[in-house]
Amino acid sequence: MANQLAGETSPYLLQHRDNPVEWRPWGEQALEVAREKDLPILLSVGYAACHWCHVMERESFEDPETADYMNRHFIPVKVDREERPDIDAIYMEAVQSITGQGGWPLTVFLDPDGVPFHGGTYFPPDSNRGMPSFMTVMEAVVKAFDERRDEIRAQSGEVRTRLGAVSMISAREGDLDPGLLDQRTAALVELGDSENGGFGSAPKFPPASTLDFLLARDETETVELALDRMAAGGIFDQIGGGFARYSVDSAWRVPHFEKMLYDNALLARTYLHAWQETGHERYRRVTERTLDWAMTEMSDPAGGFYASLDADSDGGEGLFYTWTADELRDALGDRAEVAMAAFGVTPSGNFEGRNVLHLPSGVPPDELDPEVEAVRADLLRERAGRVRPGLDDKVLCSWNALMISALAEAGAVLNRSDYVEAARECADFVWSEMRDPQGSLLRSWRKGDGRLNAYLEDYAFLLEALLSLYQASFDETVFTRARGLAESMIDRFADPDRGGFFSTSHDHETLIARRKDVGDHPIPSGSSSAALGLLRLGNLTGDRRYIRQAEGVLKLLAPATARQPDAFGHLLQALDLYLSPSWELALVIAGREVDPAAMAALLNVVHSRYRPGLVIAAGPEGTSAPPLMLDRRAIEGLPTAYVCEGFSCRAPVTDPQALKEELDANHS
Repeated sequence: MANQLAGETSPYLLQHRDNPVEWRPWGEQALEVAREKDLPILLSVGYAACHWCHVMERESFEDPETADYMNRHFIPVKVDREERPDIDAIYMEAVQSITGQGGWPLTVFLDPDGVPFHGGTYFPPDSNRGMPSFMTVMEAVVKAFDERRDEIRAQSGEVRTRLGAVSMISAREGDLDPGLLDQRTAALVELGDSENGGFGSAPKFPPASTLDFLLARDETETVELALDRMAAGGIFDQIGGGFARYSVDSAWRVPHFEKMLYDNALLARTYLHAWQETGHERYRRVTERTLDWAMTEMSDPAGGFYASLDADSDGGEGLFYTWTADELRDALGDRAEVAMAAFGVTPSGNFEGRNVLHLPSGVPPDELDPEVEAVRADLLRERAGRVRPGLDDKVLCSWNALMISALAEAGAVLNRSDYVEAARECADFVWSEMRDPQGSLLRSWRKGDGRLNAYLEDYAFLLEALLSLYQASFDETVFTRARGLAESMIDRFADPDRGGFFSTSHDHETLIARRKDVGDHPIPSGSSSAALGLLRLGNLTGDRRYIRQAEGVLKLLAPATARQPDAFGHLLQALDLYLSPSWELALVIAGREVDPAAMAALLNVVHSRYRPGLVIAAGPEGTSAPPLMLDRRAIEGLPTAYVCEGFSCRAPVTDPQALKEELDANHS
């Protein structure tokens, strides 16, 4: 038997194809072999940009003695958590219940039916780091499997029940309490780190969805503190743009250097919304530098966006991004002092003898310093000659949907047609390349090969993305796709008995539990996204079916927001939209030809503030999709705006100032 990963497309799995471990990809075949040989499964879950995954591979999976033991006593199975979030979620919950903590690499021991009975995360090759060695753990597992088989078998049913427990909860009856929003807002402000911004202590993850909710609730002070500290910290790439996945300290100073597509898509939108609300140019600049980084470094020629950049390069973590004082002097000569003062550089560094560049003031300036900008450009050119971090070049449906949303919304608000076009190209790519012959979405694509059943988050994020793209382009085809996708999502994932949505479709591979997504940190859950997308679609169409489906999610998950509100930012946005008055805007032109300046004047009013409760439709007279456009007429041949509440519309206006007064009165 040999390693079987060479035929996979996941860069993470391909990283392990030359290990002496006889890895198999997850699937029924691996389970069958485990049952035939009566051996436990050693499941290892990670992802391409994971630093400690690389460490454990070097220390253990490339070691012949360790690999030989694994091959003789286990059926080794390797999973890319980004391709298979269903597998990751089930076994991560199991390990957290066993050990009280989780993370990657995830190491789980399963019986031949796939039921977990022991696990952990990273295990070192020896026992001198305050934890047992990997070999010690494996030997103990083998002994337990041989000598305590009846006990393991007896616990199997209980484990299955526990892992599927969330799916057995029913949505609460009755109306949702409107006071819940004020309670959660107050709780979040109280939870916030009043010194460094954000929530919690190290390690610290960017709370994009929660900050968006707080912006909608006018808590700008809490939001600005977090955005300023992150944008000034090392978690933001001060030279090339884009955010790292998290900070290892509470002050956002030293990042874990991997860059993920999803973080950057979410944060670009949050900074955009903050610019709309505050007018601070520093937020607009972060939005554009983040999206420009994604378009430059993460764009596949076919139209999609790659998944991530590794934390490691040239054999070390963060080497691509960090600098010594001598390296700056060599690169900049006499101007090195400018860089050292601007970016907090010291001779000793702040990360393993090197400097993570940051802004010591903690607040990016609104006015750019030309001398600092020139230094930044020179350092970017200098850095381009270094060994680059590894690239995970697979394209994931849900993460690309997040980037479509960010590009479409930023393009509309900032009048960046290149962003809107990139969003359109990506959406067309997903629609043409990431669906199977029956029209169902696929999870992953790489080099022309699309594969794997999509999950709820893929459908839900793409629904939100198509609605954002429609509201940036007003292309009826995009709206038609969005509505069809929503119908498919309801058909494939909805739970008609208990409310909400399952994370896997009804035709998905049968696992030991069928789960429902809960929690929006660090990215939105499929459930929250489905609720928000369906509410917006319901407001555009007037179709109450969509509202009722979203309502099921909210009634199911709203109680959980009391325990940890900072983990439900996207759900809280959906609750805010549901519990607040719904506002719609229809923009009508007299014919296919439109006065661009007049239309732009109306749209500039719409985009002048962050209006998360407002949905927008536009098109010529006679447009029927979305239904919000039905029977709308232009006045005197001018672009005309109809502001509506629950499809009941006020008198139409053509004057931008009149539209501004109506919209600002509602602050929607």
